[in-house]
Amino acid sequence: MKPTTLLLIIILLSSCTNSNNTGDQKKDQKVEQKTESQKPKVSFTFDDGITRNIVDYKFEDWNQMILAALKKENIKSVFFVTGANKRDKKGKFLLNSWDQEGHKIANHTFTHPNFNNKKFTQIDFEHELLQTDTVISKYSNYLKLFRFPYLKEGKTEERIQGFRNTLAQHGYQNGHVTIDASDWYVNSELIKSIKQDGYPNPKTEKYKAFYLQHILDRSNYYEKLAFELTNRHIHHTLLLHHNLTSALFLTDLIEQYKAAGWEIVDAEVAFQDEIFKEVPPTIPAGESIIWSLAKASGQYENELRYPAEDSRYEIPKMEALGL
Repeated sequence: MKPTTLLLIIILLSSCTNSNNTGDQKKDQKVEQKTESQKPKVSFTFDDGITRNIVDYKFEDWNQMILAALKKENIKSVFFVTGANKRDKKGKFLLNSWDQEGHKIANHTFTHPNFNNKKFTQIDFEHELLQTDTVISKYSNYLKLFRFPYLKEGKTEERIQGFRNTLAQHGYQNGHVTIDASDWYVNSELIKSIKQDGYPNPKTEKYKAFYLQHILDRSNYYEKLAFELTNRHIHHTLLLHHNLTSALFLTDLIEQYKAAGWEIVDAEVAFQDEIFKEVPPTIPAGESIIWSLAKASGQYENELRYPAEDSRYEIPKMEALGL
């Protein structure tokens, strides 16, 4: 065989090998991308915005603990705030601290009334919306999303549709929750424990363990429902509260989600998911939008409870743990 012929064969073989390697690399990349897209996705949203000290934690300190946990993981949230306590020095400090960190500021009424309470008319609720709008619209990360207190959106078709029209007239969209839980109840019981025995105390780790398990349990439940309804992994919006459990346990919660294979996304991105264009026809309206869509499907009558999330469901579990 001539040297030139041998050289040509070597070049051709090398070319084929490189081509196969490139093809394998592209295949691996596609597999990796596909695997990534198959992860459940969660974003963090917070409600209320209190401005008081909690046990031995100064308001400014525990608030900063939440912001630091989010900043560490480069997570941007949506903060749904009530307006009544945001006009004084502490309220302005709170909104400025979240706004400056790039978190969106949204509307959660002025005084946190229950829309299912007949004492509050639609006009009252519109006033609640607009009062808080005047407070939060001054901030650079102001976002026209509205979240109903207690996730109650009305008990009659007239009331439900009436306030949906009000939101639309003012350029607002519903700041739906997909993952609902009872973090507020764990928070209240933890505070009682700290007041009695200090922090940390023998029950502290039990509260943290229960909190983490509870949030992930409800997340898996709503993810299962959402996937069955849509055949895809939607962008979830988790409801947490601006409270001590968020301050003390948020870092652990983020790590738990990651360890369980969840992808964490920014909340404003999550709200762009097509799921939030759905308008569930359920009466009464409210709860998690996933709960509402499951209810409307008629396929989960033996599974769904009302209200969807409440402390009554967690009390026996916590008592069994000595909490």
